[in-house]
Amino acid sequence: MKFRIPFFTRKSLASPSDELAEIFGIQPTLSGVKVSAVEALKVGAVASAIRIISEAAAALDVKVVEIGDDGTETDVPNHPALALLRDQANDWTCGFDFLRDLVIDALTVDVGGLAWVNRVGGKPMEIIHYRRGVMAVEFDQATGEPRYTLDSRPVSPEDVIHLRAPFGRCPLTLAREAIAVAIVMERHAARLFGRGARPSGVLKFPKGMGEESVKKARAGWRMTHEGEDTGGRTAILYDGAEFQALTLASTDAQFLENRKFQILEIARAFRVPPSMLFELDRATWSNTEQMGREFLIYCLEPWLKSLEGALRRALIPAEDRARLAIRFDRDDLTRADLQTRSATINSLIASRVINPNEGRAWLGLQPREGGEEFLNPNITAGAPKSGATDTPPPAAPAKEPTDGTV
Repeated sequence: MKFRIPFFTRKSLASPSDELAEIFGIQPTLSGVKVSAVEALKVGAVASAIRIISEAAAALDVKVVEIGDDGTETDVPNHPALALLRDQANDWTCGFDFLRDLVIDALTVDVGGLAWVNRVGGKPMEIIHYRRGVMAVEFDQATGEPRYTLDSRPVSPEDVIHLRAPFGRCPLTLAREAIAVAIVMERHAARLFGRGARPSGVLKFPKGMGEESVKKARAGWRMTHEGEDTGGRTAILYDGAEFQALTLASTDAQFLENRKFQILEIARAFRVPPSMLFELDRATWSNTEQMGREFLIYCLEPWLKSLEGALRRALIPAEDRARLAIRFDRDDLTRADLQTRSATINSLIASRVINPNEGRAWLGLQPREGGEEFLNPNITAGAPKSGATDTPPPAAPAKEPTDGTV
């Protein structure tokens, strides 16, 4: 039977919601736009960067390993933490959604991602990721030791999963000026195409006109040259009027380039390659593959290390942390195409780095008899060649003599 702390709706100012931040103006920018998590996610580049980091981390296979004295790691398939991380974190949240939402909080909230582990008899039974503001954390000014509260009640740090961003500030906060500029340009583009922020031209009259004359001239011009099926009509000017077309200035002509530059700024803030945010101006087949590796090494890997540590502190007892650890399998992100993988596995088998059964495991195949031996099939006598079977081919039938002898 699960025991759960009674829930009462109490918000903490130590972790204010987006609504409170908007009311008190906690996140002002020089452009005048207040960047909250909700407003920032309306920028396509921000939403894409947050999704690609959080979903890539949550999509990896998670496992519990036992670390031997020689440093080798062996899977522990029946550890109770695996059921929470792979299957159901609680009755209404699957493991993928929990890990994804935890990383999203760390990317968008300064306090980081917080979750509470519900234990029964010392065994973790469920993980609950509460709404923002329900769980709060305060840090000791001298040591940085955290003190956690759940619904304003103290909870043990051993029961809290806490994923934090570097510098004590989330990437969304650190990049709020760049995001604010992107929001301003997004709004300007909407006004430009929605309400006509820039007129196409002006009518000049050499002498003054009364208010009624101006209204009649405007109404006549709109009737003739604005609306559907009015393009290409001849303009008739009277009373010495002159039409002057307005051209775009150089800064307006570079508006699209400025918007693309903001995508690069947001990509820098989240350390995501621009090609993953669908900014493909400088993307090629070769550098896109290289940027994918850099995404794993410089962006995702630090988050995975931090996530592994946070899960280990909360889901593995202190007495077992010396020999047990939580790992995310990175092979899904580094997996090459089948032809490259086959050539690599054959090379490793031939150099006796791995045996055939280990290579078959990488391909998701069952082990075969005799596949545990470290043999080079290219030079070892009696060893089956690559692609050959263990059964020798049948002997060819003897040819009958053609000289008439028996």
